[in-house]
Amino acid sequence: MEEDPKKQEINRRRHFSFRLNLFFFATFLLFSILIIRLAILQFVEGPQLKEEESALSTKSVPIPPIRGNIYDATNTKIAFSTSTQSLYYTLESKSTKEDSLKMAERLFEAFNKYGAPDHAITLEMIVKNMDLDFRKNILSVPRRIKTGLTEDEVAYFLQNRDKYKGVDVVEESIRHYDPNSVAVQLVGYLKKFSGAQQLDKYKGLDKTKDAKLKYLPQEDVGYDGLEMMYQDELRGKNGVKIFPINSVGKIIGLPEIVKPEKGNNLHLTINRDVQMKTEQAILDRLQWLQTTTVAKKQQKKAKTGYAVAMEVKTGNVVAMASMPDYDSNVWEDGSISTEDWDKIKGVMGNGTIRSIYGPYENDEEVKELTSSVVPLGSTQKPLSVLVGLNEKLFTVNDRYNDDGAFYYGKEGTHRRAIRNSGGHAYGWLEPWKGIAKSSNPFMAKMVGNALYFKYKGDEGVHVWDKYMKQFGLGVLTESGLPGEQAGIVNYFHESEVASPQSALIQASFGQQGRYTTLQLAQYTAMLANRGKRMKPQFVSKITDSEGKVVKTFKPEILNTVEFPLAYWQEIEKGMSQVKAVAFDGAAYKVNRKTGTSEQEVAGKKIDNSIFIAYAPAEDPVLAVAVVVPFGGFGADAAAPIAREIFDAYDYEIGLHGVPKKSTEQKAADEKQTAAGE
Repeated sequence: MEEDPKKQEINRRRHFSFRLNLFFFATFLLFSILIIRLAILQFVEGPQLKEEESALSTKSVPIPPIRGNIYDATNTKIAFSTSTQSLYYTLESKSTKEDSLKMAERLFEAFNKYGAPDHAITLEMIVKNMDLDFRKNILSVPRRIKTGLTEDEVAYFLQNRDKYKGVDVVEESIRHYDPNSVAVQLVGYLKKFSGAQQLDKYKGLDKTKDAKLKYLPQEDVGYDGLEMMYQDELRGKNGVKIFPINSVGKIIGLPEIVKPEKGNNLHLTINRDVQMKTEQAILDRLQWLQTTTVAKKQQKKAKTGYAVAMEVKTGNVVAMASMPDYDSNVWEDGSISTEDWDKIKGVMGNGTIRSIYGPYENDEEVKELTSSVVPLGSTQKPLSVLVGLNEKLFTVNDRYNDDGAFYYGKEGTHRRAIRNSGGHAYGWLEPWKGIAKSSNPFMAKMVGNALYFKYKGDEGVHVWDKYMKQFGLGVLTESGLPGEQAGIVNYFHESEVASPQSALIQASFGQQGRYTTLQLAQYTAMLANRGKRMKPQFVSKITDSEGKVVKTFKPEILNTVEFPLAYWQEIEKGMSQVKAVAFDGAAYKVNRKTGTSEQEVAGKKIDNSIFIAYAPAEDPVLAVAVVVPFGGFGADAAAPIAREIFDAYDYEIGLHGVPKKSTEQKAADEKQTAAGE
């Protein structure tokens, strides 16, 4: 039966209506999606797309940060950086030397035309800076040709990049150092980041996502000393230079510049004037040792000297000299030639904290030299007496008859004698007098031998080692300086190959350990302040580029040793009586100890000159340690240097709280005023 036509019509209209509604709904949905997508494009993705569009028409070049300055304690610049535009040239493997020479001529012409007359560069210097013989760099390393480009030079080379293949203009900061070479090994030097990435400190820093902190291949980074120790503070943050370019990548306008952020500044504890007088005192004494007509005091091999002056109560290092030194501006472009390296390789390290050998021409010559890390010699004796007293091996009232020698070991070939220098016999000695007379037999018998018999086996050696480390000998000073050494302990080896008795006896007068000059200074300061081992400080504060204080440093006590007052007074009495002609007529009282440490070098016995002292004796302010390898007696080589250091400190800063130079100036002003009246 057929369906009613009316019903069929109604169904058709319903279906049509449904399809029409579905069509309108789909159309509405599509338009809604389109509107939402347009909104996303405009408000969400718009900025990003705009950046991408901009990136297609601009070129971003990162600008290395400007390094912070380093000042001495009087706010005088020791190291500083200047921002400049530099031209670099990269050699290509396909180009010949002739091609590079032609490029040098073209650069020379451009520099003459667009450069400043007072900053001209010769063709010969351009060729030298190209390093065509690879004396400083490998093929892939860009060569710095000229710094301090004028705006005209920059504009010319940027607009003609296609004409100067391998040439690039880089904005960078150039590091400059005090031309007087102030504490150069302490301050350190810079190298290119690309040549420093093998150091753990710099690994991965070129891959950080933060554009401001990302290290750039051609930026300079600290490679030693304080420059490396405080790299994070000194570095600053990158800037960026954005150039407009056309469709073929050519720069078509002036750049937009986001300036780099300058790093923080270091304010050192080093006093420039005291430091320079210390350096000169060492050089003068070395000259005297090599040229004196007094045969017994002439030391032709004495070519190096090391000194550290450290404040007793704060640990502040006011002078640290490793001489001879060098002009650290030789590292100005972050690399060095073979010729320059050969000149400084033996002295560029900081000999006050690690082993260096001084000037030498070849490796064979090094075998004839001793390093800067030497035995203490008799400067060990104040500590030996403290050990003996604290271990109850003797009292301050006990006496020992020094007849010139002390014997130990089995009778016959194993019998050994410990004698005084020059064969002296000093007679009856109290502990303080054993220090004053520098008696080797006293130390051997009363300290080393007695300690051996008090303990079983090698236990006495371990007891000795505990005392040495408490006084900073055989452990790091904790200064934080890169490459610092803890010294070389020999008494454990001597105990194994000879005997614990031999190890302790030899150690008691300073022949079983080799230590750095900074360790000696820290040890001396500990004698002066009666048992507080101070952390050596080199920086008093850190400021930002605006001069605001970012961080300050306070005195830090690493460990304390407590002995009865009578023990300290005993060694102080002995040190006050040590003969040191260099201090005759001094305007302050000084406690001191000379040392002559013996070493075997190239099969021959040599004497190193050692001296430690602190002043004023009644209220110690400054501790000084001086080491002169091959220098002979401590009183002849090292003591005169120490005297110059104390005098310099007294004049510039004041051992009694008032700089001597200010009192002299006041007296001169009063005299001039009186004369005028």
